[in-house]
Amino acid sequence: MNDIAKKAILYDFYGELLTDHQKKVYEDAVMNDLSLSELASEYGISRQGAHDLLKRCDAILEDYENKLHLVARFGELKSIASDMVEGLEALRKTDDPDTKEKIFNRLKEQISLMEEL
Repeated sequence: MNDIAKKAILYDFYGELLTDHQKKVYEDAVMNDLSLSELASEYGISRQGAHDLLKRCDAILEDYENKLHLVARFGELKSIASDMVEGLEALRKTDDPDTKEKIFNRLKEQISLMEEL
């Protein structure tokens, strides 16, 4: 996953835990692709101040993920759900009782995995 996408996902999950000022600056930097100079001008801070604020926000968001693992869990759930959809499609397409049984058992395993998360 590229750096901007990772930052955007972390922000989607944990952005509300930032201060209003941090949210505004971070959104402008990550979502609106403003440069440090543009951020400095927009918020009346130095380029170094903008840089430090962005690094601090990155660290805060990463820290929340390291403690809560919501993004990781979401990714796992999304993967399991995708596998389940594929299994249901395969189940629909086959008439073989043995294949149906294998697919059904795999779906039950995936449901158990989801419940553990």
